[in-house]
Amino acid sequence: MSDQTPSRCPQCNGPLRTSELHCPKCDLAIAGDFPRCRFCELPADLMEFLEVFLRCRGVIRQMEAELGISYPTVRARVDKLLRALGLDAESYGKQSIRSVLDRVEQGELSADDAVERIRSIRGTQR
Repeated sequence: MSDQTPSRCPQCNGPLRTSELHCPKCDLAIAGDFPRCRFCELPADLMEFLEVFLRCRGVIRQMEAELGISYPTVRARVDKLLRALGLDAESYGKQSIRSVLDRVEQGELSADDAVERIRSIRGTQR
């Protein structure tokens, strides 16, 4: 998709961050370090697949017909999309734990609360 904002540096391939938002109507500019959404990070092929998925309302038979691919191929692409978004079971757990630790580091969560949340994510109890 050519209308996507680049997410990687063309020189070193490092991640790019949004540092300014601008209103063309009133010329207001807001500077900061704004994280990108995970959907914005999707490669064009997965973004297009996600659009088909939504248009077909997740009905795999319709996706098979529209894309001209088999059921196993649709499922494999859904799995790839979930991994890319960090929504598969393994990534989701890691991502959730990482977000809990980030909140502790930022002083938003106590260590005791963090332990309880991590236990909950892992499905374990005291």
